Amino acid sequence: QVQLLESGGGLVQAGGSLRLSCAASGGTFSSYRMGWFRQAPGKEREFVAAISWSGGSTYYADPVKGRFTISIDNAKNTVYLQMNSLKPEDTAVYYCAAGRAWRPIASVTGAYDYWGQGTQVTVSS
Repeated sequence: QVQLLESGGGLVQAGGSLRLSCAASGGTFSSYRMGWFRQAPGKEREFVAAISWSGGSTYYADPVKGRFTISIDNAKNTVYLQMNSLKPEDTAVYYCAAGRAWRPIASVTGAYDYWGQGTQVTVSS
């Protein structure tokens, strides 16, 4: 059974940084793409970033380009999201997801089969 476990969320002031981690277990992930999504209260879940399991391809949503960096440590089966220059509008529950890499679009929730439980990120102004 595939499991994704996020960690690293918390409360930070605007302009600060956080690093989220997602530990994947229970499967063989070489054919997967890993993604981060977020959901703010009253809003739909939205794409943040994604990465191929090899780390060779990355994708970012426009609001986070230049501020967030997604990376992967294959030896640890762990995906990271480094978040810099955080803004109050980045406040949300952040979810890690895993989906088959053959799906053409990385930025939709339907491209992912497995989800973590989420970790809260709160950015104060």
